[in-house]
Amino acid sequence: MSPGSSKEEQLHGEDASVLAFELEQRDLVKVARTFAGTSEVHLTDAGRAANHRLKRLRTDRAARLRYTMDAFLRWLFDTVGNQQPVDLALFFAAPDAFFAGSPISGGDLHEALAYLAEHKLIECTDTDSATVAITPQGVSCALAGGSVQDHINQPRPGSTYNNYLPNAKGVIIGEQQHFTQNNTDGVDPTLFVQLAGYIGQVSTTLGMSDADRVELERVAQDLHVEATSENPEPGRLRQVATQLKDKLIEAGTTIAATMGVQMAEQALAALVQ
Repeated sequence: MSPGSSKEEQLHGEDASVLAFELEQRDLVKVARTFAGTSEVHLTDAGRAANHRLKRLRTDRAARLRYTMDAFLRWLFDTVGNQQPVDLALFFAAPDAFFAGSPISGGDLHEALAYLAEHKLIECTDTDSATVAITPQGVSCALAGGSVQDHINQPRPGSTYNNYLPNAKGVIIGEQQHFTQNNTDGVDPTLFVQLAGYIGQVSTTLGMSDADRVELERVAQDLHVEATSENPEPGRLRQVATQLKDKLIEAGTTIAATMGVQMAEQALAALVQ
């Protein structure tokens, strides 16, 4: 149940079954299956709480605009990455044109477009049929995989991130420590080190409360410590990486958070290979 999902979207057949299964795995719904092969889906207490959070999230104007900017730029890149103009009204038919279960409004899209154009990520035309094209900077932002805010708020030369979290290559900024492992368990910690480093880079851009951000960074540090130990313990790596993944899911569906979730899933998948 992410900000981009919507109960208004029509789901049929296998898609609905897969969605119900995914929600059940997150304890958001309970699926009652019958011998006849039919299923009834009911919200759990956690599902009701999540639905309440989505309703409250819809009133967060800043969150709506951040999501709209990210969703539109991603859609524009996927639709016409060659910088050709396209009718912006087509965006409203896209699966991502929903925030917290409701369609993105024309007003929110207008504000998002103005912001994207101001920072030269898109170009708009003033024709009868409004069109928009992605710019080279917009393509660069989309390829980087971060959010629009990540791209705009890139640190100037000489800036650093947290002084104790590793960077995306797993090196602790300011200490430049390298590590050697005598690993006999067949565990490759590389993806886990990179995941911890990624959190160190984007934690301040996820829109989390200070308390949640500090906790996210603490878990990332725990992951880095375990992954760079002499013999990383697979069970511990799985436990801490799963905690990070869950916290990123709770953070919302910005591109930065989604990319972190994907990195966590890749690292966890590597443990069973």
